[in-house]
Amino acid sequence: MLTPDQFLAFLATAILLTLSPGPDNMMVLGIGMAKGRARGMAFGLGCALGCLSHTLLAAIGVSALIAASPLAFTALKVCGGLYLAWMGFKAIRSRGGASVDRLDGVTESARTLFLRGVFANAINPKVALFFLSFLPQFVAPGRGDANLQTALLGIVFTLQAAVLFTLLGYFSGTVGAWLGRRPRAGMWLDRIAGAIFIGLGLRLIVAR
Repeated sequence: MLTPDQFLAFLATAILLTLSPGPDNMMVLGIGMAKGRARGMAFGLGCALGCLSHTLLAAIGVSALIAASPLAFTALKVCGGLYLAWMGFKAIRSRGGASVDRLDGVTESARTLFLRGVFANAINPKVALFFLSFLPQFVAPGRGDANLQTALLGIVFTLQAAVLFTLLGYFSGTVGAWLGRRPRAGMWLDRIAGAIFIGLGLRLIVAR
């Protein structure tokens, strides 16, 4: 099981990363603004639940590496740290900030958009790579079953993403208008997220 400190540290980091501008939450906002709250909420919930497939793969992969070779697990954490640091560097250098496309051509039903969100995230290799890089650093092999820890972390990430994406869909008009009046807000959110990514990456690399 997860310790309280382990859980709270992971949850805080996951929330900050989920709120940083990205394709998923910008799509949720765009669909919500163009076609209403229900469709925006449905798409956001689908995107979040699509993370469960990556949770399963990460849990299997991490536990297998720990069982096979501690050295291989360390190599995964170092490579994951480098990947997170690279993502952070890109985010900090980003000049575009948040951009919300109103997606006026969207005609799908809420059910179709929900399934589209699930499928899009479930097959996204970038999301899979992120989970393999992000989850292992919060796994403490000495605290119990690494497979269970990884699965629980992935479920926590999915649940908080489901809540935040649903709220984004519900308040899409308000949030979209706020971002439209503050074009630099997205850039600063990118920089905050970038600093978090770099910090997590460095922590992964130097951790024993």
